[in-house]
Amino acid sequence: MEPTTTEYLKRGQIVIMAICTGLIVANIYYCQPLIVLISKSFGIPESRGGRIPFLTQLGYALGLLFFVPLGDKVERRGQIVWMAALAVAALVFAALSPNFLCLEIASVCIGATSVIPQLILPLAAHLSPPSKTGKVIGTIMSGLLIGILLSRTLSGFVGRWLGWRGMFAVAAGISLSLLAIIRYTFPPSRPHFTGSYASLMRSLLTLAREQPVLREAAAINALGFSTFGMFWTTMVLHLSGAPFHFNSDLIGLFGLAGAAGALAAPLVGGSADKRNPRIAIGYGLGLLLSSFVLLYTGAKYVLGIIAGIILLDLAMQCIHVSNQSRVYALIPQARNRLNTVYMTVSFIGTAMGSAIGLFAWDKGGWTGVCITGVLLTTAAFIIYGITFRRIRTAAA
Repeated sequence: MEPTTTEYLKRGQIVIMAICTGLIVANIYYCQPLIVLISKSFGIPESRGGRIPFLTQLGYALGLLFFVPLGDKVERRGQIVWMAALAVAALVFAALSPNFLCLEIASVCIGATSVIPQLILPLAAHLSPPSKTGKVIGTIMSGLLIGILLSRTLSGFVGRWLGWRGMFAVAAGISLSLLAIIRYTFPPSRPHFTGSYASLMRSLLTLAREQPVLREAAAINALGFSTFGMFWTTMVLHLSGAPFHFNSDLIGLFGLAGAAGALAAPLVGGSADKRNPRIAIGYGLGLLLSSFVLLYTGAKYVLGIIAGIILLDLAMQCIHVSNQSRVYALIPQARNRLNTVYMTVSFIGTAMGSAIGLFAWDKGGWTGVCITGVLLTTAAFIIYGITFRRIRTAAA
């Protein structure tokens, strides 16, 4: 049952949700500017140190698959509080890791316990007026995406002055503070699903099989997220080498460029409420392709990199927010499970993008990364075009 008008979220609650979402999702991105520092600390090659972002994203995908569906079965606020407590423990484990293997394990745990944003978003969609769902999602997505981008800036500076262990300790403190805020400001919500956990998980396959829009959105988003993960993993290697030779604090500042694009999320979400969100997805794919062309041509120039980052993150707003609005509109009482399928596939794409990016970097350097970005975006365009023709044929 959908909420009555009196149960809809207040503006202040939406803002708090956006802030919490941004600060929590940052946990999985703090590690990216720290790859060089971590590698030097353990005396390992940078290519091996680059496994930390991959393992963190992999952990996030596992958390999406096994924890997020529970939001349709258990009370969401209570689940979010427990997940925040586990995230604090995982971050402390990372800060105290005595060897690289322990840090790898901690990274998977950090990813798995930082899926809280994917519990907040269905909760917000459930408690929003149908005519404003896209705008609310866009507002919270602004917090999430700004958190992703500014996390790199914060991590770069903290890593520079306190070391990579200091960054994980700071993250643990932030997450502990958020735990109390969530407990006392988030509204409770009643679950809809009454079956067992096994039947809950089986229903994911049913949704994926019966919802073609879900399959299309997940596939396009996975390819988009793979370019996103690939870029932010290899950008650290590119900027730390010739001709830049930047330290982690300067590399982290490049996250500020992407934050400008993240502010467009509410506008994209509002547009999705008023018109076909597939239009914004098409524009987003075009911007994504353009961003890698710009990153290639401006590879040796700071302004070229910054312009490419702005285009890249604006593209992801168009693609992700519009796709998420489409997915949440399919079956309101199954939003957590729909979100599980959609985001699990998306973040598997991110994890694979990090791995593909490291491979492309080893084989072809920055040029190899940019070419791979163009190829992945082209694949997303092909899926978009095929499904668009099918929709038009069905409508005719």
